Amino acid sequence: MKVGIPRALSYYAYYPFFETFFKKLGIEVVVSDESTKEIMDMGIEDTITDACVPLKLFHGHVRNLMNRVDYVFVPRLVSVNREATFCPKFLGLPDMIVCSIPQFKNMLEVRIDLKKSRFELFKICMKLAMTFKKGFFRAYNAYLNACYSLNNYTHQFLQGGIPPLGIVGQKKNNPISLAVLGYPYILYDPYMSLDLIKKLISMGVYVVTPEMISKGEKEKQVGKLKKNLFWTFSNEVIRAAYSLFENRKVDGIIHVTAFGCGPDFIVDKLMEIDAKKHNMPFLTVTIDEHTGQEGLNTRLEAFVDMLKIKKAKKEAALA
Repeated sequence: MKVGIPRALSYYAYYPFFETFFKKLGIEVVVSDESTKEIMDMGIEDTITDACVPLKLFHGHVRNLMNRVDYVFVPRLVSVNREATFCPKFLGLPDMIVCSIPQFKNMLEVRIDLKKSRFELFKICMKLAMTFKKGFFRAYNAYLNACYSLNNYTHQFLQGGIPPLGIVGQKKNNPISLAVLGYPYILYDPYMSLDLIKKLISMGVYVVTPEMISKGEKEKQVGKLKKNLFWTFSNEVIRAAYSLFENRKVDGIIHVTAFGCGPDFIVDKLMEIDAKKHNMPFLTVTIDEHTGQEGLNTRLEAFVDMLKIKKAKKEAALA
């Protein structure tokens, strides 16, 4: 039995959990190939023009998998806490996929809505195990191991690593420290982000992402907005930004966003306003399927050079 997991959207946030759970059940896990222009083009063929780039890419990854496995795992992510939901593309993802790819007949859909109770994820995992006719004790062991894998994944971020990109640690004494904020399925997909994070690190920049800021630190920022945003990932990004504004841990912020993303338009505007209030250099990088590598390189180099000059002047004034 083979279950395929598309390398897009929820993959970059929750993949360690799903992979470990299926493997401990005795099911082979097949991950789609790394994102390429070919996979993107397949996704563009199937999706409507107005769909955001991450959604188009997910369709391509489903196409990449569906003839190689028994099932393709397509979770319907509703909520993982009691304060927000995921954006509409997560809520309606299984419906969009089956309507857009007519020949797709082997979808494994799971609705994940953890608002009901603290045991809801456990119940979902037990139900999923029953689908594959696995016993309770094996399923329970798989669930415990999956939780451990996800916690370990989070811990690696807090230690300064970026596990989706294979980055174990960074040099904290780099002259420039930059926050790169955005949704995980954009930041950690090298093709989608044009390898922006690794490019900055190669320029001698220490990079901070939202997942590298502790949950407790982000929760301290809840009161900064009159009300929470509606979307889980949006709350994570805006709270990370407020934490950075408050603690001045970085020299500047880069917000990486997908063209046509409604929730992110709001997040970007809120961050831009507060960046001006806190005199924090701020750059928005908008990604779509036509974004060019050279244009991005020029913007990044200019932003980093500006920060180096600004820092050098500040240090000279203090000398």
